[in-house]
Amino acid sequence: MSVQDQSGGAANSGAAPPTPVTRKWWRPELGFALAVLALGVFVLVDTRNVSATSLTGPGPRFFPMLIGAAVVLIGVFYTIDVLRGGHGDPEEGEDVDSTAPTDWKSLGLVSLVFLGFVLLVTPLGWVIASGLLFFGMATVLGAKHPLRTVAISVILAFGSYFAFAKGLGVTLPAGVLEGLI
Repeated sequence: MSVQDQSGGAANSGAAPPTPVTRKWWRPELGFALAVLALGVFVLVDTRNVSATSLTGPGPRFFPMLIGAAVVLIGVFYTIDVLRGGHGDPEEGEDVDSTAPTDWKSLGLVSLVFLGFVLLVTPLGWVIASGLLFFGMATVLGAKHPLRTVAISVILAFGSYFAFAKGLGVTLPAGVLEGLI
């Protein structure tokens, strides 16, 4: 734990000495750095389960192992930087008060909307579940026009389904709309 003087080196003319600010070693940046490190380790460990081998050239494990190693390195360097006192400064153009408390209600509602999407995507299908996801997120985050929000959600749901399922060939669950789309 380190103590930093916030006086900026200015002469203190008879006033009380400045109070030292203690810097906690655990900060959100450290949590994120450790999460990046854990993600890299997860990728490396999980890539070992890939069983296909290649007789010529790099096999199917090569690129995931390369990415996993790079993510581990980034996580290590980021963790070291944070432990040495580095921190991210907010963008000057952002209109965000970094000292404001967390809005737990919005965070909880956003989490519930995501959980609902995860639980509904298989039985209802991508189009309905993602439409509910888009509508729920827009509503939780402050959309003022419900009819416009519904219309945009339907367009995004069908648009993303056709772009991925039909355009790119990605298999998405059709759910109750099986055979109709």
